[in-house]
Amino acid sequence: MSSFSSAGTDLTTDRLVLRIWSAGELAAVLGGTHRAHWAEDFPADGDRVIAGFVTGSPDALHAYGHRLVVERDTGLVVGSIGLLWPPTDGAVEIGYGIVPSRRGRGYASEATRALAQFALTAPGVHTVHAQVELSNAASVRVLEKAGLRRWSSDADTARFRMTAADPTPR
Repeated sequence: MSSFSSAGTDLTTDRLVLRIWSAGELAAVLGGTHRAHWAEDFPADGDRVIAGFVTGSPDALHAYGHRLVVERDTGLVVGSIGLLWPPTDGAVEIGYGIVPSRRGRGYASEATRALAQFALTAPGVHTVHAQVELSNAASVRVLEKAGLRRWSSDADTARFRMTAADPTPR
């Protein structure tokens, strides 16, 4: 069972800390500089995309914005996760990525569950959602394990959501 607590702006789970990117980390990712507190394969391509997005939108660096995923045991950054803020009609989209060397450990589900539950505490937010290609079975499983429920799909894509009314996943 995984729970989370928030202290300041960090979210802490059993094995992870989700913390807001620093300006220096954004610059290092965009500049191709590797930092000692990053897993060897961080940043991944998706992290570079997020760093560019966040740099172009400084409003994304807030409690309900984009965060780094940090292993508590090692202190290493192993991925990123974020909410596309502000909400639209009470709903916010979530996205995540964990570097290949740390996949298969349940980190993506643990981080997604914590950030989704936290997002539902924001004023006016009642739904967290994600969209995934059905061919990406690992990501489908991440969302299911995080407690999001499939609410629609077509031939290629499934849409998942967690609402304020959903029971807390165990």
